[in-house]
Formats: sequence, C-alpha cells, structure tokens
Amino acid sequence: MEKKTLIIEEVSHPIWVSVSEAADLGGVQGKTIRRALKDDKASLVFRIVKNRYQIELGSLIIFLHRNKKLNNKLQDFGLGQYVNEWKAFK
Repeated sequence: MEKKTLIIEEVSHPIWVSVSEAADLGGVQGKTIRRALKDDKASLVFRIVKNRYQIELGSLIIFLHRNKKLNNKLQDFGLGQYVNEWKAFK
C-alpha cells in the first residue's frame, strides 16, 4: 500500500471552530477533542480567545484522518456521512 504525503499550505483565512463544533464535525465527543488539545503529538492548531479554545478546521480534519478509529467516526457520524450526497450534486 502506497503512503501519500500531505502537503500543508498556509491558509490565508482559516476557519476556527469551538471544541463542541469540532466534536460535532468529527463525530466524536468533546472530551476526545479536549484530550487532543493537551497532547502535543496531536498537532491541532488552536488559539484561546476569552478562555475558549478555537481549533483550526484544517488541522482538525488532518488529526481525525491520522487515527483509524477517529477516521471511522468522522466518516460514519461526522462530516464524512454527507460526502456521497455532495458528490451527487455534480
């Protein structure tokens, strides 16, 4: 199986989401996102505004794809469940 290299480019206008929004988009629980924020290896890009975490959407998607279990949740319960519907609009 061939491994693909992901090239990350600087985004000029990133989309920032809250912890609860990130959990909903990823199909995971909020505590999963909070645990990842504390883990340096997770490499989530975040900022703190008024004592609230804001997570950059691109880094969230990359984080969820790196772990098979989280990727499955993304596909089954998160944004991934709508991809086939979006493809049908072409």
